[in-house]
Amino acid sequence: MILAAGVSSRMKKPDNTITADEKLIHEADTISKSMIGVGKDNRPFMDYLLFNITEAGYREVLFIINEKDEFIKKYYKLENENDKKLGNLNLSFTVQSIPEGRSKPMGTADAVFQGMMSRPDWSGGKFTVCNSDNLYSVNTLKLLLNSDKKNSMINYDLKGLRFTDDRHKKFAVISVSKNGYLRSIIEKPSEEEIEKLKEEMGYTGISMNIFKFDYDLMFPYFQNTPLTHGRDEKEIPTTINLMIKDHVDGMFTYKVCEHVPDMTSKKDLIETQKYLESEFNLDRPFLG
Repeated sequence: MILAAGVSSRMKKPDNTITADEKLIHEADTISKSMIGVGKDNRPFMDYLLFNITEAGYREVLFIINEKDEFIKKYYKLENENDKKLGNLNLSFTVQSIPEGRSKPMGTADAVFQGMMSRPDWSGGKFTVCNSDNLYSVNTLKLLLNSDKKNSMINYDLKGLRFTDDRHKKFAVISVSKNGYLRSIIEKPSEEEIEKLKEEMGYTGISMNIFKFDYDLMFPYFQNTPLTHGRDEKEIPTTINLMIKDHVDGMFTYKVCEHVPDMTSKKDLIETQKYLESEFNLDRPFLG
């Protein structure tokens, strides 16, 4: 399940310090950030994620998109059908509806729940959830696909992420037990919380929003996730924190130390370009 229903508000903010070419800036201002053309061949960022998903061994992808986004459906030829074959992948989509009185979707937990509601055939199994604006490696995607734990997630060591000091404060930090199970996810942590966890665990663990969920166990938690105070959205960390209160060993964490290209704002465009051109092997057969 790829979460692609956000409105890309941070990407669309004006930034006069960016020196990227006009086409790139235009796309950043007008289309979903996951569909911005990057890399050697100016392919949509989503293509690279789908390629890694295929390489990891997945065979089915459900996009969660917003009701105003026609670009993903048209690009992947999903506008007239709800199921499409792309290489070894079966693609489908669900529109995350926006409640009356709101201008944007109700958050990531709501997106997952609406996706689960659209796929009752997934009941009895497990599924991986990830962002559309992060390029997760084949290694991490495969770790979750092959996990035999009830629920699992990737625990990124901050040292491998290559983000600036001010940037990591925008990500959720995690607390992990000695046997690798999640104790809590803390969104927008304070410096004191970050330092305390670093002292306890010997490193700073970061969540980059990639998880594997047991459908039946998690369904009621996603269904009953409350709105987050201040943001007025339903968020995945809230759902998980509720679940682990009832199931102490309900979420296993796999520690990984590697970079995750992130497409949050215009500042990320140039770094993403550099990464794809230098570290992504485009000589391999691609999708499509």
